[in-house]
Amino acid sequence: MEIFAFFGGLVVKRSVDILFALFLLIAALPILLLAAILIKLDSEGPVLFRQTRVGQGFRRFQLVKLRSMAYGADGSAYTLGADPRVTRIGYWLRRLKVDELPQLWHVLTGEMSLVGPRPVVPELCKQYRHAYRRLLTVRPGLTDPAAIKYCQESDVLALAADPRRYFHSVVMPDKLRISQFYMNTASVRSDLGVLAQTIFALLHSWRTADTPARPDKARHDSRLTRRQPPRRRAIAQAAAGLGDWGMPAPWARATHSAAQGLQCGGAGARLHDKGFFFG
Repeated sequence: MEIFAFFGGLVVKRSVDILFALFLLIAALPILLLAAILIKLDSEGPVLFRQTRVGQGFRRFQLVKLRSMAYGADGSAYTLGADPRVTRIGYWLRRLKVDELPQLWHVLTGEMSLVGPRPVVPELCKQYRHAYRRLLTVRPGLTDPAAIKYCQESDVLALAADPRRYFHSVVMPDKLRISQFYMNTASVRSDLGVLAQTIFALLHSWRTADTPARPDKARHDSRLTRRQPPRRRAIAQAAAGLGDWGMPAPWARATHSAAQGLQCGGAGARLHDKGFFFG
């Protein structure tokens, strides 16, 4: 009975993936066409960008995204905060997450799911192999609670004294904890909730892409960051913009210990819990 229930759940999840991905891909075609034109007008190079990612069972595949960086630019396989390789149009494609839309095709082909741990570059998979041994027993996804919380991760990393250190000591451990916790409690119903939260997060990103913070939001941020040094205050304020998008309390609590005992970088100031975790 348990095997049947598990198998039945996978069938339902795959059916939801196919139906939603097909609908979203058709609906996104005008946006993809406009983005392709803007990419070609903005910089030389192809419209699409392909990168090796690690999927279910540690199988590698070529992830497709809209190109947001200068063609042929060398550098790290993943971005850490402000990256000079990102083009003018690429900045907005990333900010609004439009560059991720081609991945709906991977959902249709079965390489990805709508909801699941994000596909990772081989370098990070090797470094955090112990965690990914569990996470990559399922298909990687377009979104999950960790991706929602860190939907504007570059804003936080750009303010860190040492973005690379901050990414590896705080952000990645937190992401892995959130993804592992969700994976252990996921269901088709909770997947639909994550998709809804993702839509709200994207709408918020579009609405606030080039607008000043609301006064009430600024007051809230000032309470969170009171008596903190300037750099920690700036990081906390940027992190407050990430929020948890209505993440259920257990998921939020699962992230709370991620920064305990970890360094924030720079002068070695410790990251204040209230400055980064919300829930």
